[in-house]
Amino acid sequence: MKPYTIISICALALASCTGNGNKNADTTKMAAADTADGGLTAPAQDMEYCFIRTEGTSNQDTTAVHLLVKAGKVTGEMQWIPKEKDARKGTLDGTITGNDIKAVWTFMQEGMKDTLSVDLQLSAQQLLQKPFKVTGEGRQVTDGAAGYTIIYKLDNCSKFKTAAKPAL
Repeated sequence: MKPYTIISICALALASCTGNGNKNADTTKMAAADTADGGLTAPAQDMEYCFIRTEGTSNQDTTAVHLLVKAGKVTGEMQWIPKEKDARKGTLDGTITGNDIKAVWTFMQEGMKDTLSVDLQLSAQQLLQKPFKVTGEGRQVTDGAAGYTIIYKLDNCSKFKTAAKPAL
């Protein structure tokens, strides 16, 4: 009777190994499909979106983005609020082609007005951003050679409490 028990245990183990191989193949196929189309669901037009990102040792630094997408144009606000530094708060103005947004962020920091180009990718679920780099002159610019590595999560616009929101 013991040999039958050992054989059935080996058969079960073999069957479970074969099952895992198929699951991995399915996952690989899904990952390849996501890579082929960027894994992004196209954003809806004439829509309002809000996203948030927290970072730092205790998630104390916050960046919030509020976007209004209408007929290929993008407007909105962007706020970078680090815990112990001067914040950058301002407006976004740009265009959207497919999922790609090219915008100019006009902001105030330390009482000075400045601008910065921002490259974003928008989906219905998340917002991605290319990181900034510092030039030899000490100025921040978008790193055009970098990927969209900064990830924002969908938010309920809690950082953008205003009395009257702009019309779509």
